[in-house]
Amino acid sequence: MSDTVERIKTLIIGSGPAGYTAAIYAARADLKPVMYTGMEPGGQLTTTTEVDNFPGYPEGIDGPTMMVQLQQQAERFGTEVRVGMVTAVDLSTEPGGIHHITVDESKKIEAETVIISTGASAKYLNIPSEQRLRGGGVSACAVCDGFFYKGQEVAIVGGGDTAAEEASYLANICKKVTMLVRKDHMRASKAMQHRVNSLENIDIRYNTEVDEVLGEQVVEGLRMVNNKTGHKEDIEITGLFVAIGHKPNTDIFKGQLDMDDTGYIITEGKSTKTNIPGVFASGDVQDKEYRQAVTAAGTGCMAALDAERYLATVEQKVMQPS
Repeated sequence: MSDTVERIKTLIIGSGPAGYTAAIYAARADLKPVMYTGMEPGGQLTTTTEVDNFPGYPEGIDGPTMMVQLQQQAERFGTEVRVGMVTAVDLSTEPGGIHHITVDESKKIEAETVIISTGASAKYLNIPSEQRLRGGGVSACAVCDGFFYKGQEVAIVGGGDTAAEEASYLANICKKVTMLVRKDHMRASKAMQHRVNSLENIDIRYNTEVDEVLGEQVVEGLRMVNNKTGHKEDIEITGLFVAIGHKPNTDIFKGQLDMDDTGYIITEGKSTKTNIPGVFASGDVQDKEYRQAVTAAGTGCMAALDAERYLATVEQKVMQPS
């Protein structure tokens, strides 16, 4: 284990749109940000083939290319991007306190401010055919990718509010939506159930699960199975949307940061401030409502500005005569 401790003014944990935007603003404010990318450099957008709804790209852009460009922009202003995983944190509860971070279980860092942009991971069914076709017709975000299936037949898995909302969205642009609900009822609110039931091109299949996603390079169909009778049925679809929830990547912060009952970090009002001074959260790690690249980038900007103001306040107090 290394005994060398590095001191950093602003540490950014995570490298999606929130993290890179925070890095751009922090670097321009001379906060000398250091970013650790985590296990999935670039975040969820690296698994998205086309990004058509981020401002400034009239012809669209693929997710991995967009994240490379964001990294280059952050580095242009002086951000140091490092490949590594934050494995432990000891956050100071005192204003102006130093936060102790461990990277890859060995490297020790002292950070004056920390911006958490670790994101959230979509839950998948973990069926081999589903995993193989992620990016080839299997998606966990209908609002992000539904446009590419306009006028086509698709399926969606899930029975909660998110699944119902995304099914309704897809029904407005797709020819037909087959909705697979694992139980004999939906978990969605009554209002959302009424909305889904009122749309003629949504076919709800209760007690139904995915047996296999059909297709070699892209989704060509779906084999469904009734979990009561065992009966299997194939349907032709071009897109499968999995809407069974997200898990925020916040395990290492539990017990130190305030979170809701599902693990999302709670921030103060419209800011990115957490319950610990000098620690800020941006992107999907604190947003379970919108989960879009553009909103994540916006909160990344906010986190950098919050960190800059916090450091200015701390420095001002240090300079004041006692």
